[in-house]
Amino acid sequence: MPSPQPAPRSDAQVPAYWRGLGLPGLVDMHVHFLPDRMQQKVWAYFDAGEQNYGAPWPVRYRLTESERLALLRDLGVVAFPSLPYPHKPGMAAWLNDWSADFARRTPDCVQSATLYPEPGVVDYVEKAIDDGARMFKIHVQVGGYDPADPVLDPVWDLLADARLPVTVHSGSSPIRGPHTGPEPVAAVLSRHPHLTAVIAHMGMHEYHEHLDLAVRFDRVHLDTTMFGTDYVEQFAPLPRDLPPRLADLRDRIVLGTDFPTMPYAYAHQIEALHRLDLGADWMRSVLYDNGARLLGLPPPRT
Repeated sequence: MPSPQPAPRSDAQVPAYWRGLGLPGLVDMHVHFLPDRMQQKVWAYFDAGEQNYGAPWPVRYRLTESERLALLRDLGVVAFPSLPYPHKPGMAAWLNDWSADFARRTPDCVQSATLYPEPGVVDYVEKAIDDGARMFKIHVQVGGYDPADPVLDPVWDLLADARLPVTVHSGSSPIRGPHTGPEPVAAVLSRHPHLTAVIAHMGMHEYHEHLDLAVRFDRVHLDTTMFGTDYVEQFAPLPRDLPPRLADLRDRIVLGTDFPTMPYAYAHQIEALHRLDLGADWMRSVLYDNGARLLGLPPPRT
């Protein structure tokens, strides 16, 4: 069944869109909140988009923390993570502590944590779980490490047993790294097939290859971050034969946006998904149901 209303063309139209689908709001599985000093450094990196990515990357929501929280609530985002990630050893444990404190003072934030292949990783991952972490994030390209590093095997066992989603940025676009691509993630999943992995950015640009992982492993999901947007279509276009596979994997696709460091309006991510023309049930699954299930939130309809 087609979606019952037109795609949102502005952020002000987003609430009417999800209400028209009968949803209580949006579950966005790919949002970043970071310590302010780190956030400013991240934005400075994207300000050099021409140098780093070959194209400008204007940060759309360069706002204070309180302004960003207010905007998410105005959009109707009822649950979102903070998704910290380290780029070197010695960062993960303190980022986890910061994220736990942020979640305690932000009730609609899903407490997030991260990790790095280093001595002590098992201990601080166990601590993060005990402190209430409900999902984890790793960034293979930024961290520059192999997720199949044997030092992480006990960590993947812990997270698989806890059934906590792990968002994995493993795609090779827009910047390829020594361990990006589907192969390292496939190696992890082969050893830990019950791990709940959420492939960020739909595995951009190796879309089919990352979807293959969701076919092979029944706890693999993919998030929509930047997928299908006009910006990404310039360098990682949507394969014409991909939408039917997305329809078949309706229960494995979750909303992600990369707020606040996206180079276009929040509404455009939803517009890009709407124009796939996969129907209202698919949109309901992606915008709320699947993320809510992974995070243990109530179903939208009784």
